[in-house]
Amino acid sequence: MAVNMGGDSHAEKRLRFSLLLRLLHREYALGIEASLAEAGFGDIRSGDAKVFPFVPPEGIQVRDLAIRAGVRKQTMAQSVDQLERAGYLERVPNPRDGRSRLVVLTERGRAARPVAASAGDAIERRWIELTSPEEFDALHGLLHRLLDRIGRADPDAAVRLTSLDDSRLD
Repeated sequence: MAVNMGGDSHAEKRLRFSLLLRLLHREYALGIEASLAEAGFGDIRSGDAKVFPFVPPEGIQVRDLAIRAGVRKQTMAQSVDQLERAGYLERVPNPRDGRSRLVVLTERGRAARPVAASAGDAIERRWIELTSPEEFDALHGLLHRLLDRIGRADPDAAVRLTSLDDSRLD
């Protein structure tokens, strides 16, 4: 794929930033999915793997899980249903609100999490090899600063970005 990043050639259209991020995310997700399958977790669909980093030990409501993962509540509910049927998640009564339930990881779900994290580490190491440690660190730093500034400028975005404060996230 030829991508004109310089903007000086009219022969090639410069790809939008969002598309570049989406393409990188797709490559990352496929790598995670392949590693999970190789480790015996092949029943985790690529779109459902987004749930794991956002489930704290004490559990979380589907609504809050959707906010953290940046998807619609209905989309998250479908992922939770699928992962619950596959034995990765369970819903338990919420001790603070008897009308609601919390999503928690099962033993199988807790076993899948480090596999995904390790796969993410391997993908990043590969991307560092394909660029350089300096370039990768610069990109990483720029993205963090941009997200931080978006969160400070927009209270709604700040709520969506709260998951960045959690050091467990990959």
